[in-house]
Amino acid sequence: MQKRRFFIIALIVVSVAAVVALPFIDGVDPRREERVDEDRIVVIRLSGPIQEGGGGGLFAVGGITPSQVYRQLERAEDDPDIEGVVLRVESPGGSIAASQSIASMVRDFGKPIVVSMADMAASGGYYISAPAQGIVAHPGTITGSIGVISSFMDMEELYEKLGIKVETIKSGEHKDMFNRELTDEERELMQDLSDEAYEQFINDVAEGRDMDPGEVRELATGEVFIGSHAKELGLVDKLGGIDEAIEFLAEKNELDNPVRYEFPPPTVFEQLFDYGYSVLITLERAFIDPEIVLLEKIKEGVPPDFRYQLR
Repeated sequence: MQKRRFFIIALIVVSVAAVVALPFIDGVDPRREERVDEDRIVVIRLSGPIQEGGGGGLFAVGGITPSQVYRQLERAEDDPDIEGVVLRVESPGGSIAASQSIASMVRDFGKPIVVSMADMAASGGYYISAPAQGIVAHPGTITGSIGVISSFMDMEELYEKLGIKVETIKSGEHKDMFNRELTDEERELMQDLSDEAYEQFINDVAEGRDMDPGEVRELATGEVFIGSHAKELGLVDKLGGIDEAIEFLAEKNELDNPVRYEFPPPTVFEQLFDYGYSVLITLERAFIDPEIVLLEKIKEGVPPDFRYQLR
């Protein structure tokens, strides 16, 4: 009972924080200056693994999520002073569904958008970059890695050594396939799904980069390339950093007075709002069902449902 009371209090605290944060998240910045006579290019920084929601433990923040990207792009689109966006991408990849969601936002964005790659923009990081109007990378940027991977862990022997007995009740022949060694039939099923996701990756890159799918397929070996080589292969348009990306955007869209601009950093309330749901779930498990947390730590690396990873 005491644990449940603690969780309810935590829920109220996070909810109040989210409500307080709302005025700062709706795209209206109370610190905004008067309209200026310049072509503002806003730099939006996206850093970390690509995932649907915040992860990594209690109160952890970080990573690239569709909701985060949506809010930032909406803020840029609603600001009449902003003429274009440079996305500064630093990511090793992540969830294919989240990558596809962000890629569609980039593709459908109403203002010019160019990607500036940082140290790494590989796999899912390249997926979300491909639909942009252009890609600028440093000569030493690690990019490419066009492919799909999934990993499974058979924990049965570990459970046996720890004295943990797992009893499974299922409806559906393959429902427990991620909790044990895969059969040959299941390996074939998962390979078919991986191949389908791989084809989606290739086709989306081909569309975004205006390349032939066959040409992309030749590069889609999972291999990574440095920026200078990626430019030779047509995966990158120009070499340089953020300033070069701003110049590239201005040239492509005939902007005479491009000025670099950045939104004020997110407040603590904004971060709580973005990751509040994950925090509440973690609190619920830690204080109401601590035994679930223990089992999940033991089973770390075994997803309850299959998720493709672009990494």
